This record gives sequence, structure tokens and C-alpha cells, in this order.
Amino acid sequence: MGWIYIILAAVNELIGVWGLNRFSQKRNVANAVLYAGGLGLSFAFIYASFNYLPTSIAYATWTGVGTGGVVLMNMLFFGESKSLIRIVSLLAIIIGVTGLKVL
Repeated sequence: MGWIYIILAAVNELIGVWGLNRFSQKRNVANAVLYAGGLGLSFAFIYASFNYLPTSIAYATWTGVGTGGVVLMNMLFFGESKSLIRIVSLLAIIIGVTGLKVL
């Protein structure tokens, strides 16, 4: 169950960041709800995951998946650079988070 909460937390973090991006371009209630609601739910789900997983693993995974997801989302949908160094850095995040779970 803890891993489901981590996935839900990461998805909601992406929604919150997407809302933040939209809110910074156009301030309206819908974008504010995406921003605040996404990040609020993200924190609620990560907190719930602490009942099932060690805090260090849950938090590191949530942070890594969220960071990697935001970078990927911005590269695919918002025109950010797709340079080799960014892709290699993204892979390093994935390897690091995976290493924490395996060890």
C-alpha cells in the first residue's frame, strides 16, 4: 500500500507543478486549484506512505520520482532543453532512487 501512496504522491506533485506553471502564466481559480490541490494531495499521500515504508525510502523515492517527472514533463510539454547532460542527469536520479530501494 505504501508504494501506491508514493505513486499517488508523485502524480499529484506533477499536477501541482503543472498548475504552478499555468498559474504563473495566467492567474485564475482553476490554475490555483491545480497548483494548491496537487501539491496538497501530494503531501497527504507522502505522509500516508510513512505508515508503510521507512521515511527515508518513501521521501527519497517521492522526491526522485517527482523531480524526474517534472524534468521529463517540462522537456516534453513546455519546450525545455533535451540536451544529453539533462537526460544523463535524469538517469542518475532514477539509478539513485532504485539503488536506495535495492540496498
